[in-house]
Amino acid sequence: MRPNYAFLTLSFCLTTALAGVAQQPAKEDIDLAMIDKIKQEGLNHSQVMQTAFYLTDVAGPRLSNSTGLKNAEDWAVKQFTDWGLVNAKEEAWGDFGQGWEIQKSYLAMTAPYYHPVIGTPKAWTPGGTGTGDVVLMKAESEADLEKYAGKLKGMVVMTPMTTPLKTTFEADAKRYSDEELTAMTEARPAANRPAPDADRMTALRARAAFRNRLNDFLKQEGAALVLSYRNGAHGTYFTSNGASYAANAPAVLPEFEISGEDYGRLERLVEGGIPVKLEFDSKTRFLNSDLKGYNVVAEIPGTDKKLKSELVMLGGHLDSWHAGTGATDNAAGCAVMMEAVRILKAVGAKPKRTIRVALWSSEEQGLYGSRNYVKNHFGDPATMALKPEQEKVSAYFNLDNGTGKIRGVYTQGNEAVNPIFTQWLAPFHDMGATTITNRNTGGTDHLSFDAVGIPGFQFVQDGIDYSSRTHHSNQDTYERLQPDDLKQASVIVASFVYDAAMRKDKLPRKALPAKKGL
Repeated sequence: MRPNYAFLTLSFCLTTALAGVAQQPAKEDIDLAMIDKIKQEGLNHSQVMQTAFYLTDVAGPRLSNSTGLKNAEDWAVKQFTDWGLVNAKEEAWGDFGQGWEIQKSYLAMTAPYYHPVIGTPKAWTPGGTGTGDVVLMKAESEADLEKYAGKLKGMVVMTPMTTPLKTTFEADAKRYSDEELTAMTEARPAANRPAPDADRMTALRARAAFRNRLNDFLKQEGAALVLSYRNGAHGTYFTSNGASYAANAPAVLPEFEISGEDYGRLERLVEGGIPVKLEFDSKTRFLNSDLKGYNVVAEIPGTDKKLKSELVMLGGHLDSWHAGTGATDNAAGCAVMMEAVRILKAVGAKPKRTIRVALWSSEEQGLYGSRNYVKNHFGDPATMALKPEQEKVSAYFNLDNGTGKIRGVYTQGNEAVNPIFTQWLAPFHDMGATTITNRNTGGTDHLSFDAVGIPGFQFVQDGIDYSSRTHHSNQDTYERLQPDDLKQASVIVASFVYDAAMRKDKLPRKALPAKKGL
């Protein structure tokens, strides 16, 4: 029997047409008039830099459970209330540990000549006052330690630099190129990473154990001060903690983290046989009257009878390290999130769903603020025992990659949101935001939501000089903020949050992750 070619041709055309219709993403109902109002308010009447000023210059460093963090939290609650948000409060998430702050810091080389040293005490280390000769301690084993027994009392101890400083010929600050953004759109979510190499992990654990043994040895021997250097150049140094924040943490020696240039000079002088002497005068304070950690939360109530019990959340972490004022990490993200809700209130937005903004604490020690908030409200990723509120959250949007403008969104492997976000981002193509990538990105608070199956997203941002200059460094100050970039980011965040709050349905979700175990 001969085939009916006319019928087959018609069938093919109909099938193709229907397939084309099926492949077209559903059209999002975007209120362009409201988006325009958001742009006008956010670009022409911005308060984002004023907010950043209070979070950085006024509050100061915001190390977990420090006075600076407490001051910033108090100010944020008042600011949210003044803007007309409701239920603004500091909500305890659980026990953290003791706070710590610097009250005085001075370090200088006094021989072979006078030179002030750039540096600060490491977090959660005690202060100290004195003068001591510098010794370069080369020890990689227990046997090496014995060589220094009885020789370190009153000494200032340093170990050799592992990576000498080199001149760089690239700009510190960079924006994503078109090619890099295109590559992001073509990327797939990262597959599960292979287990770390056993030998490498064994070596890392051995190194960490020896570092603890070295610290104990220096204390037993009566050393006066420890100097350390991690990385950074041109007077920039990246800081960290030198001891635990636990209330019952064992005592350690005073320790300064200093610039690479100063560290290199001291090492070369000692290696050259030139006697080197330092004087130091530091005073630090441990804060243990309240060991709990707190997040700041506030809301714009939903107006739809059926949807107002559902949530759209946005946030960033308010805590910082102590050598700077935590401007790009992460006063920038918090200022943008605060500005986003201020804009929505200023333009008279009436969201169907409730919008809840959160400023997290103790992100730097392990996402503690957001992880415990999620555990308290939505579910435990260790057991995947979920609470009823987990179903009520449409999405969580996060900002924590510095001061750069938003270039797009990481979907965290949630491919079903691609056509939605593509439409939401379209009004901002002329502002440089064009990229939707299925890549996962880590290291910040959206992961706490993703871990219990709530759609959590981090925006793609231009790096500027985040990795090379400001991230956890003494250069992380107000001057590093880019006003126009933060205005642009505030407008986009406000619009995304509004779109999510007005959408008929919650955003689609990935399959629930497996429980992580205890």
